[in-house]
Amino acid sequence: MPDHNAQAHAAALSEKIGSMRFAMFTTRDQNGHLVSQPMTNQQVDAEGGLWFYTRTTTELWDNIAHEPEVNVSFANNDDSTYVSVSGHAERVVDRNQIHALWNPMVQAWFPAGPEDEHVVLVRVMPHAAEYWDSNDSKMVRMFAMAKAAVTGSTPDVDADHGTIRM
Repeated sequence: MPDHNAQAHAAALSEKIGSMRFAMFTTRDQNGHLVSQPMTNQQVDAEGGLWFYTRTTTELWDNIAHEPEVNVSFANNDDSTYVSVSGHAERVVDRNQIHALWNPMVQAWFPAGPEDEHVVLVRVMPHAAEYWDSNDSKMVRMFAMAKAAVTGSTPDVDADHGTIRM
């Protein structure tokens, strides 16, 4: 029996991320330090899982084996939409899934193609996603910030902030 609540949360996460494909992917290295790198989200699946390509020869791949708890942050400055996803990363070596998500943009980064033995996937299963989404236009936000700077107050903008628990 499908969990409609989980499906609704996954759909809400997918909607918040929308067309934001690029994210900062944060892992913990072997020394316990936080390290981030830009990654391209390939898909948000029906369960809310985020899919990324990487190589078996990267620090990201090694870091996930050592500590699978990660954070993935998305930002769209034009719309003032920001999403921070905390979750559990899984290393996936599945040639069928690698082929299923393959596209011309991925080919640019992995020129040997989907059969390259080092090309693999990472799936992040979110625990929660926190988001900030401004409902005001860019001009209204800029005016509010300028007004706040002049008056010494905080900007008065219409913003939506919340958490999606997975």
